[in-house]
Amino acid sequence: MSKAASPGRGARAAAAVCAAALAVLPWAAPAGAAPAPAPREEAETPEAHTVPEGADADATTVDIRLRIDAEGVVHAEETLVFGSGAGAAFTRGLGVREDYDADRDRVFPVEGVRAEDGSGAELPVRTEENGDVLDLVVERGEADSAVLAYTVRGALEDTGDSVELEWTPVAGYSAPVAETNVRVDAPMPPRALSCTAGDPRSSIYCTSSDMGGHEALTARFLQARMEPGQRLSIAVAYPPGTAPAAPVLDRTWSLTSAFAVTPFTGSVFGLLLVGLLGGLAALIRIRGQDERALRTESGAADNVPLAPVPGLPGGIRFRPPDGVHPGQIGTLIDEQADVVDIAATVVDLAVRGHYTIEELPHDHPASVDWVLSKRVPPADEGLLPYERMLMDALFERRVKVRLSQLRRGAFGARLGAVRDELYRDMVRLKWFARRPNVTRNRWATAGIGLTAAGVGLTVVLAAFTHAAFTGLAVVIAGAAMTLGAQYMPAKTAKGSSVLAHAMGFRAFLMSAEAEHVPEGSRVELFSRYLPYALIFDNVDRWASVLAAAGEREESANKRLPWYEGPEEWHVGDFAESIRAFVVTLSGVVSSARHFRALG
Repeated sequence: MSKAASPGRGARAAAAVCAAALAVLPWAAPAGAAPAPAPREEAETPEAHTVPEGADADATTVDIRLRIDAEGVVHAEETLVFGSGAGAAFTRGLGVREDYDADRDRVFPVEGVRAEDGSGAELPVRTEENGDVLDLVVERGEADSAVLAYTVRGALEDTGDSVELEWTPVAGYSAPVAETNVRVDAPMPPRALSCTAGDPRSSIYCTSSDMGGHEALTARFLQARMEPGQRLSIAVAYPPGTAPAAPVLDRTWSLTSAFAVTPFTGSVFGLLLVGLLGGLAALIRIRGQDERALRTESGAADNVPLAPVPGLPGGIRFRPPDGVHPGQIGTLIDEQADVVDIAATVVDLAVRGHYTIEELPHDHPASVDWVLSKRVPPADEGLLPYERMLMDALFERRVKVRLSQLRRGAFGARLGAVRDELYRDMVRLKWFARRPNVTRNRWATAGIGLTAAGVGLTVVLAAFTHAAFTGLAVVIAGAAMTLGAQYMPAKTAKGSSVLAHAMGFRAFLMSAEAEHVPEGSRVELFSRYLPYALIFDNVDRWASVLAAAGEREESANKRLPWYEGPEEWHVGDFAESIRAFVVTLSGVVSSARHFRALG
């Protein structure tokens, strides 16, 4: 709890100044003086009054007598004389809480509250907490006066060179009070005193104060005319050893104190963070060590995927490395079946002869559309399960379909099944022990759970300790685990080996030129490379290579075996056309619910 400083803080400073001045006065107690005798009777130390006797018979007055015992407990006895405006229930407040330091309040426990009228009959009195004030409500009824008694602990504090009583004995009245007198007796005489009065936070000195005449035996304070809600705070300095001084402190909550960075919290935070993040990093590294080792070993191999075939024109044929199709290799590389894997598979199926892609005539690039037309595929061109599912999603028992129609049909809804089948293919081929998406989701869920646990731990630590900062280490570790979930799918040794060969094939595609393939076979072989170039993000360069090869081969000066353009289209335009087709197709795939997050 954070509040403005109470008037008693100003009283303390004033008391210190007064102590210095009073030290040279002849009635101040000399250093080391023996304890003074018991305070004299009231007649020997006459009180000062501001209301002449009989001047206002209806005025309410309060006379407060405070006695500090040998244990440091303050015993209070108040005489309340009620005027006509006091009401049937008179409330007077006591200061019971004030700021002490950054994360603690000083409290003044009030106990044993009781009241009686002038005849000694008990009066009902109740207490009500009101922030830093304890209201004592005296149900006086018709009583003209009341005697209120209670005790206060924690009002004394040891400042090193003195013992100080610093308190707010009046934190508000419910009705105007013409005169408030406060008298403080202690085992030893006071050295200095001070007081403030008025509205909360006021630094105005009270009406008067003294130490009971030249013998300085009793601290006395007087405040005239206090309006409802006004306060009177006092401070009295006594010699060391006057009484035990033990302030009662209560921890308060604040964002700064809850997340305080101390050597302890900093050390615990560092150990937790290093341990959790270090463990996560080690786990990621261990799960990927086979992949790194095999990639280094196999990446240097010759991965040019051309095989001699006797009797075939040109004498060579394209063989994918390890028989991997573009969608499979794309999923193997980043462990996700995403948009580019589907787009590359669509192009690959056309290149392999399952359908043709025809670019329709258009007046503006934005209005371009394509028609996919089924063909009878070569006898040796079988389909994998996910490829068959993709064909069914594309055509839905049709022979032809426009690319623009796929946005409105069931194509998007069926892509989820294609994607799941690709993941199952990874396990069926023994490239992963478990489906990558399942592994990734499990680790992401665990990371989210750890983050939530860290948040809960931080809240609990903030509520009850100063060590909430340490809980942030768990939150950070949970967030890191959630983000690191994408690295958790672990390839098997076989999957790592296939990936190594695929990376070697990628290196070949990045540097291959037309001269690497005999004339007459370039269009066919470069077409087969194109879907892989799409996976490897090298489609622009490879499409240009394919277009250049097509222009040189007379049989393909107008069209490619699997791609046709409008009447005015030329094979030299292929690079631009395939780029537009892939962008449009990727947009169609991305619009599917299962792929929006990956588009």
